Amino acid sequence: MKENESGQFLEEKNLIKEGFLGVVGIDEVGRGSLAGPVVAAAAIINDFTFFENINLVDSKRISEKKRELFFDFVTSSESIEFSVGIISHKTIDQINILEATKMAMRQAVSNLPRADVLLIDGNFLLNTELEERAIIKGDEKVASCKIASIIAKVTRDRIMRDEAKRYPEYGFDRNKGYGTKFHFNAISENGICSIHRKTFRCL
Repeated sequence: MKENESGQFLEEKNLIKEGFLGVVGIDEVGRGSLAGPVVAAAAIINDFTFFENINLVDSKRISEKKRELFFDFVTSSESIEFSVGIISHKTIDQINILEATKMAMRQAVSNLPRADVLLIDGNFLLNTELEERAIIKGDEKVASCKIASIIAKVTRDRIMRDEAKRYPEYGFDRNKGYGTKFHFNAISENGICSIHRKTFRCL
């Protein structure tokens, strides 16, 4: 079902009316995972009409197959500018997951020269020199955050599927490093592997 276009892009269009040109939606994936990196994506919508027949939703509300199709469809077009930031499990252990999440987001934004206002999914700011607005549940409310959430999710899922080839016993292709029953059982049987986050208390 198609959502009203003006409603779907209300946040971005209001900021453009205020004079901002590079309205960036930001989201992350992997904060709660037991293994692998945290990945953030930043997205600027260049062409609102490109999405006029698409009801954008956040990455958690669509299937893996649809996320993959959307990722390929959007990132191969000129409808958006996007970038990703990837922070490893080693850095997460060194500086903690919240700081690593912020680092991934700043990394993603740094590769978007047009950025001048950041819409951050969450309840924290990044303390950049740009205008920033934290939006709780931004991946449910803001179109550019929804797009960023899918880009981040697909990027990280692909990383974890590759890791599953190295460590097939943990089922990373299915659980993406999250604490499923299978994953915890695998840890009990095999111990942790090199990409597990050693500072997470449950490990």
